[in-house]
Amino acid sequence: MGVLDFVFYGFTTVVIIQVIFYLFIFGRFAFLKQNKSTTKNLAVSVIICAKNEAENLKKNLPSVINQNYSDFEIVLINDASSDNTLDVIEHFSSLHSNIKIVNVKSIEAFWGNKKYALTLGIKAAKNDYLLFTDADCKPISKYWIQDMTAHFSSKKSIVLGYGAYKKIKNSLLNKLIRFETFSTAINYFSFAKIGLPYMGVGRNLAYTKKSFFDANGFINHIKIRSGDDDLFINQIATSQNTAISFNKNSFTESIPKTTFKNWFKQKRRHVSTAKHYKMKHKVLLTLLYVSAFLFWLFALTLLIPLFNWQIVLGLLLFRIVTQYIILGVASKKLGETDLLLILPFLEIFLIIAQLSIFITNIISKPNHWK
Repeated sequence: MGVLDFVFYGFTTVVIIQVIFYLFIFGRFAFLKQNKSTTKNLAVSVIICAKNEAENLKKNLPSVINQNYSDFEIVLINDASSDNTLDVIEHFSSLHSNIKIVNVKSIEAFWGNKKYALTLGIKAAKNDYLLFTDADCKPISKYWIQDMTAHFSSKKSIVLGYGAYKKIKNSLLNKLIRFETFSTAINYFSFAKIGLPYMGVGRNLAYTKKSFFDANGFINHIKIRSGDDDLFINQIATSQNTAISFNKNSFTESIPKTTFKNWFKQKRRHVSTAKHYKMKHKVLLTLLYVSAFLFWLFALTLLIPLFNWQIVLGLLLFRIVTQYIILGVASKKLGETDLLLILPFLEIFLIIAQLSIFITNIISKPNHWK
């Protein structure tokens, strides 16, 4: 049996693995119907941590202030900013009585650690239901608070939302950034639906103050500067306490990076926390990435010399068609249908980028928070 025979059997195996992921895991989210949630009018604290975000707050904070919701406060955390972020926060506070300011001074023990600033903000919040977003984000609807908090119940203490990136025409980098965000969202929504929630994004995330203090806050990973969102959710989320919200009114939107260098730097920070996930999550996520990487590597290895090319091409098309169907349905839910036009290219590019990030993070540690 030659080398190409082994590659062929390996290719068949990874196709099976990939199809299982798409049909039985991602399909759970793709074909899920959004249940109509009853508005609960819970008292909510919206928490925004800002470090040198004066201009973003000017643009985005009005979208939070003008939410159509009866009972909410906004906790604005100034995390030792060196610009006029505090001045902007104080200006908004003078105009709106439901804004609370938490001015964090930098201390040596927690220098540059967003978790310290967030902890002070959470402690200052008067309400038990907490909804998080970032200063560079804005809700796309005035019903954001209503739709996100509608999923809280006596059993559900965590709500995972979608933090989209703004579309920029004729930008390949923009499509890559949005595809990575879209893929990540499908992962954490789908894993939550099969009872294995493993992360959320701080751009759009809600949980109760009780959940935070029952887990002793961020203490288990306080020395890891990133992960105030995904590591905390990885720690406390279970099949019973986690809900997802994918109604378009519940989305937030951010302005994406405009250079590959800046995006690469940002993703290095995000990816660095994955090694601290629970083992079952690391195994599944690793299997997902490795099988996708080997799928394209083995396909090219076999098709170039035309080894069993009819079978290889059939398996290749079977997996791609399966992917298109599942991601096509999911993309309608998340408003990302334009990504399908160059799906194979985006997937291959992202696989290579993620491999580069992984290797770079091994060589040097990424910088965290601002």
